Amino acid sequence: MSVIVWAGGSLRAPGEPIVTATDHGLTVGDGIFETLAVRDGRPFAVTRHLARLRYSSERIGLAQPDADAVRAGIAAVMEAGAGALTRLRVTVTSGQGPMSSVRGDGPQTVVVTGGQAPRPHVCHAVRAPWHRNERSPLAGVKSTSYGENAVMAAYARDKGADEAIVANTHGNLCEGTATNVFVEVDEEIVTPPLASGCLPGITRGLALEWAAQAGMPIRVAAPGELTMGVLDAAIEGRAHLAVTSSTRGVQHVASLDGHDLAAGRLLRRLGALFELNAERDSDPAPRRSS
Repeated sequence: MSVIVWAGGSLRAPGEPIVTATDHGLTVGDGIFETLAVRDGRPFAVTRHLARLRYSSERIGLAQPDADAVRAGIAAVMEAGAGALTRLRVTVTSGQGPMSSVRGDGPQTVVVTGGQAPRPHVCHAVRAPWHRNERSPLAGVKSTSYGENAVMAAYARDKGADEAIVANTHGNLCEGTATNVFVEVDEEIVTPPLASGCLPGITRGLALEWAAQAGMPIRVAAPGELTMGVLDAAIEGRAHLAVTSSTRGVQHVASLDGHDLAAGRLLRRLGALFELNAERDSDPAPRRSS
């Protein structure tokens, strides 16, 4: 199956020109995006992904995308996919702009694409030699300015891995290039705080909520609590690792820097719990803030 494309209110041919040469999504990476898994023929957690799309737009000062239009695009792509899609992507850019970093007046470019991609069964990771800047204006934003991640992903591939785990500028555990990281240590599951610079992952949030509801020992670490030394502990067998993302779910890290890692008991339970709840509810409502 070729990629299915929706833009400007209608389906487009995969090779049809959509973005102009002066679109700031192309020239300066001024845009945001969301990647959604398709589970059993249904896009998963659409409402939460749209909420994060709004969050990202607010963080970078981009006009909020038209949620109804995005939903219409998702529905059109899903219908055209006839049940064969496994992944969706929603991309929003600021649209046409001047030949500089200054943002133009738009209008926004909104594109929804769908296709098939195999889901990896386990994660093979390496430590990235670079750091995530937790003070960056793009920290925690699902931005199309993805050059850093592309470099780190290529580094991982060259090392025979499929993910790179990165520290922030303080040397604390942050995230993977396209994943959040969970650590099982001392009979509990811990994940880096958003203050580390990591993305507020949809799967990360659901894993925290569902595990807490099930009475599992899980929490967000205090700032600075999880250093990169926890990766050495995993290699030594004193900790266990999992990564989370929309397309991976909760996934065991089977190797790190070429060292085989055992799966953690609690993380295995978390993965099974996530799959069960995701099967029961394809669009879990966002948690209300108190």
